[in-house]
Amino acid sequence: MLKSKEIIRQLSDSTIYRDYEQAFNEATHLPLSIRPHEIWQHALGGKKNQNPFCALLAKSSKSCSACLQVQQKIAEEGMDQAHTVMCFAGLNDTAIPIRVGLEVIGFLQTGQIALQQPSRTQFNKITRQLVEWGVTVDLNRLEDAYFHSTVLGREQYEGMVRLLEIFAQHLSVFANQIMIHQRNAEPPMISRAKTYIATHQTSPISLEQVSRVLNVSTFYFCKMFKKTTGLTFTDYLSRTRIEKAKNLLINPNVRVSEAAYECGFASLTHFNRTFKRVTGTSPTVYRQGLTS
Repeated sequence: MLKSKEIIRQLSDSTIYRDYEQAFNEATHLPLSIRPHEIWQHALGGKKNQNPFCALLAKSSKSCSACLQVQQKIAEEGMDQAHTVMCFAGLNDTAIPIRVGLEVIGFLQTGQIALQQPSRTQFNKITRQLVEWGVTVDLNRLEDAYFHSTVLGREQYEGMVRLLEIFAQHLSVFANQIMIHQRNAEPPMISRAKTYIATHQTSPISLEQVSRVLNVSTFYFCKMFKKTTGLTFTDYLSRTRIEKAKNLLINPNVRVSEAAYECGFASLTHFNRTFKRVTGTSPTVYRQGLTS
């Protein structure tokens, strides 16, 4: 089975999404992003019409972490329908789920808007919070950006969200077509192997173990797995675990060692070595990059 992230990548590269994103940007002057369920970075970072206020805050690790936690909350609470969350600065983000069957594989996300006129009282509250966090920022630029944030009436914003809900339904149909095509192209044995790996990735898994489950020889399984996926069994297992680790490292309260063991690595040394081989950087540097 294709990973959710790969399906979302194919959707984001599709003509239907690119055309809709451009039309949405031009009609609403709001940013729009399509992202997988897992969050590696700000969903709207660098997008057209991104709120400059949010862009300034993203440069600080503490405020960046607060923004990522808002996005995580949106993902956790928006599994059934469109869900809007307000950040500490009083701005709203909304995520609309995209599904393959009953599984949520990703979200359409927009927002960074105020539903009421920004006030001096609210801005003073924001600056006090930033001072408490020890955030260093150009307050003049921040103030100017804050008071130029997009302000929409609740009914108008809900109407935009409704349009995204309809578009998300079309994307869900397209995503299911991608999945059906992939299932028809991939040998059932490989699909079963991937499912087994995804289910047992936090436990020790050996090539022999998976081959026994599939009732095939290790030689045949290795040959077919590499031919179908382009990766050896060991490389695929490592990448699967590292993807899970990336998601865990978003949470600043999770230690690197905890992420390593939760992903099935027997030692921190092995985890660090594998993480750098797969991503090109260490877990610590990768985490720092999330907030840079």
